[in-house]
Amino acid sequence: MNNAERMDNPGADIEPSKEALAFGTDEKPKAKISDSPPPYDETSNDDKRKQEYPMTRLQIIKNLLVVSFGFLFLFTSFQSLANLQSSLNREEGLGTWGLATIYIALVLSCMFLPPFIIDILGCKWTVAFSMLCYILYMVANFYAVWGTIIPAAIILGIGAAPLWSAKCTYLTETGTWYAKMTGASHDDIVNRFFGIFFMIFQTSQIWGNLISSLVFSERGQNASSGVSAEILELCGPNNCPSHSDAYINNTNLQKPTIEQVYTVCGIYVGFACIGFFIITLLLDRIVLDKEAARAPGQKRLSFDLVWETFRHLINNHYQKLLIPLTIYSGVEQAFIAGDFTRSYVSCSVGIWNVGYVMICYGVVDAFCSFTFGRLVQYVGHIPFFILAFVVHISCQITLLLWLPNPDQFYVFFILAAMWGIGDAVIQTQVNALYGWLFSDNPEAAFSNYRLWESVGFIIAFGYSFNLCTSVKLYFCIGNLVVGMVLYGVVEVLQRRSKSKSFDITPTK
Repeated sequence: MNNAERMDNPGADIEPSKEALAFGTDEKPKAKISDSPPPYDETSNDDKRKQEYPMTRLQIIKNLLVVSFGFLFLFTSFQSLANLQSSLNREEGLGTWGLATIYIALVLSCMFLPPFIIDILGCKWTVAFSMLCYILYMVANFYAVWGTIIPAAIILGIGAAPLWSAKCTYLTETGTWYAKMTGASHDDIVNRFFGIFFMIFQTSQIWGNLISSLVFSERGQNASSGVSAEILELCGPNNCPSHSDAYINNTNLQKPTIEQVYTVCGIYVGFACIGFFIITLLLDRIVLDKEAARAPGQKRLSFDLVWETFRHLINNHYQKLLIPLTIYSGVEQAFIAGDFTRSYVSCSVGIWNVGYVMICYGVVDAFCSFTFGRLVQYVGHIPFFILAFVVHISCQITLLLWLPNPDQFYVFFILAAMWGIGDAVIQTQVNALYGWLFSDNPEAAFSNYRLWESVGFIIAFGYSFNLCTSVKLYFCIGNLVVGMVLYGVVEVLQRRSKSKSFDITPTK
């Protein structure tokens, strides 16, 4: 169409890239007017934002909730079953050795698998595939013997590292997009996302433990509600492997019936399957920014990805300094799930009360996870880490000095609640700290996080049937002190680094 025809037909369609032709030239303009929009052109800004981010803000929030509820259903089953292992499968330490095996396999998995699996399957399908490994372990508890629990624990451990790395990477990546879209601080948004996730996630302690307590509350006519003074002397900090034969005969520690075990395991497997379908059907796939920047031929596996976790550990001083605190994250979770439930709760007030006490722990943990994730933007990380230090040190000293007594039933709930406050800080703030410090390489960073947290679990479950509870508490205290001191060093170095980056005064 020539210029005259175009003048005669002003309503004809004009392609944006040929707009300049309407002004009498056949040369394609070098830049569109929309490429350099004026500050007041909101439509152009919206179009630009849509091109830059593959999700809207609403989609990001939806996916945050999908991830959170998927993990809620999965860990309603797994965490509650883990809480019962030291009491339910206590012969020859099968339950705790199974848990230790999970984290040994998880350490090996952390070293190699997460970058591989995430690169091949993407975050969504990595999470879904890993959930199947957890479901297999729960099925193995229908027939809990060494030949079923240990192989299933190995498979679960292999799948756990990709699961958590993919989840953390997904939340960090979408949180980064959300921060840029809203103009908010990256650290604040990542903290908020992890706070919301852990608020929902930690309620798994409520539902799973409620299920176990209700099922196991049917104790039969021969069950006793009393505990002899001799048995109580062997509970709490005095609980040692050499006393196992004495207190295992306590009627409160008698194993539930086969029917009760099958009922609990069946419910837990059903919940885990619901979590799997939530992820597979509702979670949107994402392409990581670092993947989008790669050339097409470099998108899949490379030798460098295998060693990315190690390079991150070797080259990043912040990562080295955070190792003790990350280990403590595993140690404290293992203690509350294994030693507290066995040495204090089931030993003195019965296995059916484990669930009720852990519900209190889960409620407080969930509430504090959400609250702390919101408040950190106003006061920073440091006050919350100080709170965690004070609360957990107080709990551990109390557990060293207190001999559990059924007449002081409320004390079990107070200690569980205080431990939940500290755990909420450790889980949300350490995860968010990793996401903030290592946002340029989240897969390797979170692989290191899971690796060193797993070392903590291995240490705690590994010595579970070899040391007295008092010795374990001393180890917890020492680990916590060292971890918090080195975290303080990270804060000092980070602040100095920031001050230097803003100091642009030329030197003479």
